[in-house]
Amino acid sequence: MDEEQKNIANEVGGEVDAENQSRQPLPVVTFSAFVLSIASSALVHLGEVPDPESGETGQNLDVAKHNIDILSMLREKSAGNLDADEMRLIDSVLYELRLKYVMADK
Repeated sequence: MDEEQKNIANEVGGEVDAENQSRQPLPVVTFSAFVLSIASSALVHLGEVPDPESGETGQNLDVAKHNIDILSMLREKSAGNLDADEMRLIDSVLYELRLKYVMADK
């Protein structure tokens, strides 16, 4: 590698390192965080909370139902593998989202 190639590699590597250092670390992935993430998306699409990117509130009931269906499938497929707190969380989240969906679909 000649001197120019080394300089380019250092510049590119330096830019990547600086970019990576400015990023915030991602939260630890847990079952509860995953459930709450999907539930948050459902709430946005139900029009209950503003979209975090646009700040606007709107409804897309098809997407909201899809998110609720994902949580329902996750609940079914993980049966017997969750601790009591995780079971309470997913059951209560599903209950609340289904209720909000029915109210929004009137």
